[in-house]
Amino acid sequence: MDGGDARPGEAPVVWVDGELAAPGGRAVVDALDHGMTTGDGVFETCKVSGGVPFALTRHLARLARSCAGLGLPVPDGRRVREAVEEVLAERHLTRGRLRITWTGGPGPLGSERAGGSTLVVAASSAPPPAASPRAVTVPWTRNERSAVAGLKTTSYAENVVALRHALGAGAGEALLANTRGELCEGTGSNVVVWLRGEDGRPADRLVTPPLASGCLAGVTRDLLLGWAACDGLPLVEATVPFAALDGAVAVLLTSSLRDVQAQTTLDGRPLRVDGLAAEAAELFARRAAQDDDPA
Repeated sequence: MDGGDARPGEAPVVWVDGELAAPGGRAVVDALDHGMTTGDGVFETCKVSGGVPFALTRHLARLARSCAGLGLPVPDGRRVREAVEEVLAERHLTRGRLRITWTGGPGPLGSERAGGSTLVVAASSAPPPAASPRAVTVPWTRNERSAVAGLKTTSYAENVVALRHALGAGAGEALLANTRGELCEGTGSNVVVWLRGEDGRPADRLVTPPLASGCLAGVTRDLLLGWAACDGLPLVEATVPFAALDGAVAVLLTSSLRDVQAQTTLDGRPLRVDGLAAEAAELFARRAAQDDDPA
């Protein structure tokens, strides 16, 4: 690798179980790895800024929680951090995406495990956030009672389908309800909404669905909630009827690569990006700039 920022189309740097793929070479994972044959695995995605991953400690803690939910052993944290350092040392990324994947390892073609594991760490450049981000709602639902609800697993097919629908509609994210008709999350994001009060005017607070909705406990979401409480930004966890999106003043998406991003439209309807929406985005940007690995 040349040590500079990745060029458009340049292959990611990939590390698999202790081996860094040679420049231009192939990284090898067993063809019968359970992460591929059954989706039996977990992963985390971190933003990389100036060659440094953001909130890595929090991401590794969530990886451990996802492992517990699937009944997978937790990878050794020191080993993961060493792999991350090796990957990021191979190519400096001014703005990048780091993915840590941990699977049940090679196994039979059925759902039972063989007891192994596979660790993959990969990094690539990442494009800047969309200048005019748009979201759409989709007819599919999250099952808040699923055995994997709230876990960040490699079983991502339903997200692929929903996001493909959004991209086909000219949007960048799809928002899903749960089976109770409540707002849950996006395919790769948590949602914060600015709703209207009973008098029809914008409410005096922002709302994000609780974890009981079935949404992922997003790292960015959690940081925003904590920082909002410290800085006096009115943001609360509360159930949001999915139908309430029709009259939402603003919709913000939170994720590792988006940070806190106000959407310009929802299902083609213009949304506000000022007021509380702008305050939330500014708060996160300011606090995140103060610490690469916030506690």
